[in-house]
Amino acid sequence: MLTSMMEDSTNSIFNVLRSIEPIDFLDIALLTVVIYAAIKLLRETRAGQLVKGLILLACIYAVSTMARLKALSWLSDNALKAGAIAIVILFQPELRRILERFGRTASRLTIMTVGEKDDIIKNWEIAIPNICHAVEQLHKTKTGALIVIERSSKLGELLNESSTELNAIPSVELFCNIFYPNTPLHDGALIMRDGLIWAAGVHLPMPQKDGRIAKGLGTRHRAAIGMSETSDALVIVVSEETGQISVAENGGMRRDYTGAELEELLTQRLITPSKDSLRSKIRAHRQSFPLPTKIEPADQPDPLEKEE
Repeated sequence: MLTSMMEDSTNSIFNVLRSIEPIDFLDIALLTVVIYAAIKLLRETRAGQLVKGLILLACIYAVSTMARLKALSWLSDNALKAGAIAIVILFQPELRRILERFGRTASRLTIMTVGEKDDIIKNWEIAIPNICHAVEQLHKTKTGALIVIERSSKLGELLNESSTELNAIPSVELFCNIFYPNTPLHDGALIMRDGLIWAAGVHLPMPQKDGRIAKGLGTRHRAAIGMSETSDALVIVVSEETGQISVAENGGMRRDYTGAELEELLTQRLITPSKDSLRSKIRAHRQSFPLPTKIEPADQPDPLEKEE
């Protein structure tokens, strides 16, 4: 029996090899890329454990089928079917992220073909130095801040009755006034769209991988990571306790930025790389921009920075 199974397997392998055509190599390469992208996306998530279980079930099903173990084959087959339904339920955030990435890729192709609007580029020329100067000022005074920079993923669903739509031209004074302690809009996030201050006092979603985040991070940092998990937004955080400047992107966070490093990052992310001349304009504008009067933080701590 075992010899017969080995002969059948060998014949099947030779039949497959004889039927391979050049186009099949391209098919295999594309499939490899898709599998690699899926593994990279699912790594270090709760869904990753489910994938390991499904792979084990698939191996059990293959072995039981080859050995003609009817009961075990039937059981593993039904478990795999149930696992497919579980994938759709548990992978919902990941599937949404994949579709958003496809959408952002399509948007980039459109930009390459059509070109970005000049008025939006000019808005970011003004906004980037203002953001950096404001963040530096908030850093010096240890005033907590949370600035969300919208990109391809639209964030209109975050607005509710507790947030305020502004559509204002950005300035250092306006940034500092919004985040000044105990003002109506300081307890929440500020969202920028197309180089303008779009809304303030916005509450952001908490991260899905909250257990993997350092316990020393406060609510403001956790909200920034949660926002970067569900969108392609850049989220700037100024710590109220230390004044440290951090940026969350793609579910991760880099801390301890300087004003110059933040300017370089925003320029790279928000302005088309081919338009390098705009970078020198931004730097020149930033050097000639006067720093505002230093604001004094209130003695009362911001409740947004407290641990839950």
